[in-house]
Formats: sequence, C-alpha cells, structure tokens
Amino acid sequence: MRKNTLSLYPYLMAQILKSNLLLSLLLLLLLQLSYGTYVFGSVVDQEEEFSEELLLKPLPDRKVLSHFHFESRAPPSNTHGRHHHLFPKAISQLVKKFRIKEMELSFTQGRWRYEQWGGFDPISSNNAKPPGVELWAVFDVPQSLVDAYWKNLTHTLSGLFCASINFLESSTAYSSPEWAFRPASGNLRYGTLPREAVCTENLTPWLKLLPCRDKSGLSALMDRPSVYRGFYHAQRLHLFSTESDSDGLDSGIVLEQTLTVVLQPSGWKNGKSYAGKTNMQPNWSISSIFGRKVHGKCLLAKSSNVYLQLDEGLVCELKNLQKENAEYGINNLESERSFELSVNPDKLYEEMDSLHGKGSSVMYKYSVENCSDSQPFDLGLSWKVPVVWFNQQAPLRASRFLMGSGNERGAIAIYLRSADISEGAQSINAIGKGCELQVDIFQVVPWYIKVYFHTLQVYVNQQPRAVAEIVKKIHVSPSKDKLSPGVMEMILKLPCGVESAALTLEFDKGFLHIDEYPPDANQGFDIPSAVVSFPHFDASMKFSQDDSSKKSPLLSKFQEKSRVLSYTEVLLVPLTTPDFSMPYNVLTITCTVFALYFGSLLNVLWKRAGEEERLLKAGKKTSRLSQLLSKLIAKLRGRSQEPKPLPSASAPSSFVSPKVIFKILLVAGIAVAWQHYFG
Repeated sequence: MRKNTLSLYPYLMAQILKSNLLLSLLLLLLLQLSYGTYVFGSVVDQEEEFSEELLLKPLPDRKVLSHFHFESRAPPSNTHGRHHHLFPKAISQLVKKFRIKEMELSFTQGRWRYEQWGGFDPISSNNAKPPGVELWAVFDVPQSLVDAYWKNLTHTLSGLFCASINFLESSTAYSSPEWAFRPASGNLRYGTLPREAVCTENLTPWLKLLPCRDKSGLSALMDRPSVYRGFYHAQRLHLFSTESDSDGLDSGIVLEQTLTVVLQPSGWKNGKSYAGKTNMQPNWSISSIFGRKVHGKCLLAKSSNVYLQLDEGLVCELKNLQKENAEYGINNLESERSFELSVNPDKLYEEMDSLHGKGSSVMYKYSVENCSDSQPFDLGLSWKVPVVWFNQQAPLRASRFLMGSGNERGAIAIYLRSADISEGAQSINAIGKGCELQVDIFQVVPWYIKVYFHTLQVYVNQQPRAVAEIVKKIHVSPSKDKLSPGVMEMILKLPCGVESAALTLEFDKGFLHIDEYPPDANQGFDIPSAVVSFPHFDASMKFSQDDSSKKSPLLSKFQEKSRVLSYTEVLLVPLTTPDFSMPYNVLTITCTVFALYFGSLLNVLWKRAGEEERLLKAGKKTSRLSQLLSKLIAKLRGRSQEPKPLPSASAPSSFVSPKVIFKILLVAGIAVAWQHYFG
C-alpha cells in the first residue's frame, strides 16, 4: 500500500497546490504520520537505527577487557527503497548481490586465554576467535550455486577490508560443515587463514562502516597504538539478513561490529604488595588505557552507553571479603571499600540465576549522552584491597598438539580435561541428559596432511575405550590432493564425572610442487584451529526484569541463547622442503654460459677490420721499462728474445678469416637449437 501511495505523490501534490492552505497541511500531516516524512521527493526514513556501547571488565591477571559493540539496522528494501542514511551502503549491496542470509568475518591477533579470561560467558563464546582471519557465510541460493557465490564474496571482502581473503576462493581453503559448526542445510561455507597478519589497514575500512567513523562517539577511543599493543584483539563483523527470505517476516539487515581488546593498564607495576605476597589489582581509567576520554556520543547514534562488569567470581570474592570485614559496611559492593568508582553509575544490573534465583555478576551502566568537551567522561576504577578470583570456565578445557617426529608421519591429539562446572550447569546436564556430557568437535586439515580417520583412538580418564561407546555420531570428508581439505565432525558422549578425554589421529605428510610452497616454507605449515562446543550448556546471561535492558543491543545480545564454544591452538607442521638454492645455482650457470656465447658473438660482429692492426702498432710503443723487464726474463730463462714478426699487409684480415666465420655459424646454430627445443 505504501508503494501505491508514494507512486501517487505527484497527483497528491497537484491536488494540494489547487486546494487551500488548511487542506494542504492536513494532507502533508497525513503523509508524514502514515508513511514517514516526504519532503521534495525524498523519503526520510526514521526506522534506521545505530547504537554504540562499550563494556569494560577487569580480569584476574591484572588486565582489562574492552569490548566495543556497534549495531546498525536497515529496514526492508522492498518497503523502504534502496537508499540508506545510516546503514553502510557497501554492506547492503553485498547482501543483495550475493544473497547472504548470515555472515561473520573476524580479524584476530593473539590467542584468547580461556583459563585466565573465562570460557563460559557470551564474550568468550561469541567474540573469542582463532588467530588470523575466519569467515563463514550462509547463502539463500540453490546448493549448486553456493561455491560460485562464495568465491565472488571472498574477492569482494578482500578489496573491502584490504586483506588476503581472496585466498579462500580455492577449494582447498574452505569446507562445507554439516552440523558440528552450525546447521545450515548445505548452504554454509567456512574458511580460515591462520597466518594472516592483522594491522591498521584492516581496522580503517572496518571503522568506515560506522556513521561517525572514529571522529566522535565511543569509536574515537580506538587509538591505534593503544589497540595494537594489547595482548589480544579481535575485530568482528556479523550480519543477519532476511532480504531474500520468503518465509516469515522481513526484518531487513542487522549489522553488528565488535572490537574485543585485552589491554594492560600502564600503572600495573606500581601495585602494592601485602603480607600474602599478592599484588594489588592495578588502578585504571579510560584515559589511562586508551589515552583519550569520551567527549560525547555520535550524533547519529540512538543510544551511547558504557558498562562496567564484575563477573561472578569477583562478586563472590567481594562478598567473602564483606563477611570477613564487617566494619566496612554491608550495604552494597562499593560500600565495602574494596574498590572505588570515579563516576557514579546511572543504573545497576544484576545477573539472575534461573535455578537458585540469586545474583551472580554485576553490571554498572553509564550514559555518555550528556558529555561534552568541557565535561568529558572518564570512568576509573581504584582498588583498595587485594582481590584474587577465577573466571568461570567451560565444562572441559580443550587443547590440541602434535605427536611423533620426522617429516614423514605424525599424529594429531585433542585433549579435553575437566574444569570447575557451576552447580546450575551440572543440574541441567544431569536432569536433562541422563548424566552425559555432549561435546561437538569440528576440525579441518589441509589436503597435504593425509589423515587416516580409521586410526581414531579414544581415551577416557587415560584408559582406552571403544570408539563406538564414546563417538555417537561422526561425519568424515577425506581430503583430495589439490582439490579439497579433510573435514571431521563428531559428537562425543562423555560421562559427567570425566576427568580427561583424548582423541588421536595418525597422518602422513604429503609432497608439494615447488610452486605451491610459500616464501617462508621452512617455518612450517599451519593447521587451522579446531572448534569444540558444548550444545547443552548455555553461555547467555539473564538480567533482572527491566525494559531498559531489552532496549540495549549489547545486553540483548548477552541474553540470547548461545552454546558454549571454544577454539583450540593452531598447529605448526614441518614438511619436507626442497633445496631452494638449487634453482638459483642453475640460473647462475645458465646465465654465465649465455653471456659467454652472446658476448663473443657481439664482440666479433661489432669489431672493425683494421682494429687488430691498430692494436699491434700500439703494442710497439711500449715503454723502455717493459722492454728491459722482458730482456731480463729472457736471460734468466737462457733464451734470446726474438722480435715477433708483424703481419704482412697482403695477409687477409681477421674479419674474414675462416675461424671467425666458423664461430659465427656455431653460435648461430646453438641459438637456433635452443629456440627450437626450449623456446
């Protein structure tokens, strides 16, 4: 109906001009209330939204987690047209051209430390990515066209983000997961580049997708030296689209841009020491971490908030300190004098446990809408007592390593060891799944690592077990030489009280053509990280019932159901490499031979006929010293010095001698033969 009304706009304008002023105002008001503001032939769409949020979180190892979250929403194009005011046009064109339903692209430097930084929260499950580049996409096209759309998408993203994503176009670099990574009915493609270097050339195009870029708002805190000196940083782009979805409601495009950085406060070495030899947590502020303050929000942002999160382990430790030091007061956490905030929060959110109804983590909310250049926002946290705590971990900690030696054979081992599981998670698992722990594993290996999947061995609590007892479902796609990588997907059913579990797979190392070796072949070849997930464990956070928490995109994202997921290490496999100096030696010898032959040919062709006579005459004018030396040498040898006869004038010139002609013919013949056989 909206399209029909907008198509009648010239007719309505003509009727307005013919009518009186009061009727004109009524018609304009009707158009504005029903279909948006329509001024001089352009629709000002009021449904596009952009929000910016920042989450700060102290970590147990005296570091600070900074998580930027930007969200842009575009309405459906079939009702609002193709023009956008806030949403990046490049992303909109990308979705429409390649018919993308869901896509995620991440650039990561460093590795997420699950033991120190946590593995059971939404940030570690959704934003902790493997080193390098990770890209996966779900297409809304027939399955026969997915590969073609994937290759075009990689080239487009490579130019858009100034990266080597186009290397993922090769069939040896991407795979098609069935169900272990995420279900997508065959339209999902997944690829990684573990050795891709991440720098400011990737961050700058990412910032250009924001309405205010890095000129104002929370994005202005992204100082390049501050971001890239961190221990870990991952920039992520996730979009979800229903533009081409024929079922259900059409909600347009939702673009999420996140930047997760783990930084070390500059003054952490000045922490005090106590009798227990425990260092004080460092005092920090936004200006000390990023070197800048928040001078206001982006003018195009609907909301701009900063959150300070204290996780469950820290809150429990502070409550224990509260009981031990009753003289500090028991009103709230801050009144315990364990820490002090430089700015009073606007609101307080408490995470609710669905089973016990008790609070766990705490989140302080700050609004930066009223900040200005004269009154910038600079949140600071000062500790007054030493605090030691541990973040909540995943049910099992996953690690991967290589076994064996030599350049011919080896084995891949995936090791799972138990971690502290919360009471709530144990209860859910025990009641709902009959005391079984389900673990999904997804692993991709390059084609030159020839894995023998029939050699799979399973160990539970360091005891060998039958594969059929532990592996309930498995899907294997063997690699093909120079065509496709090897893919392994499996579901493990482990007992609840398992302490450790291990999987081993044997493999042989293949041989590559000399053109397939990278420039740094002696460094080794990378095997991408394996994905280990726990589908029966939920990493979401449930806050107290409040409408304001639903309006926040960051808090809404935290409350969405998402399974606990972690990545293993990237393996470095040494392969047999040829002697790359041999081609250099061959080229050197060949060039020397060619120089001798062609040098002689050019010397003969360009030499003049009377040049030899001129050289002989010049030889007679030698110095007396050289003559005396020659006579002395002749006497010492007991021989008389005889003058060399001069060539007669009637002798034929060397230019037309048979030897010269023979040399010319020989060199010409060699050149013709070389051109015939090797040209």
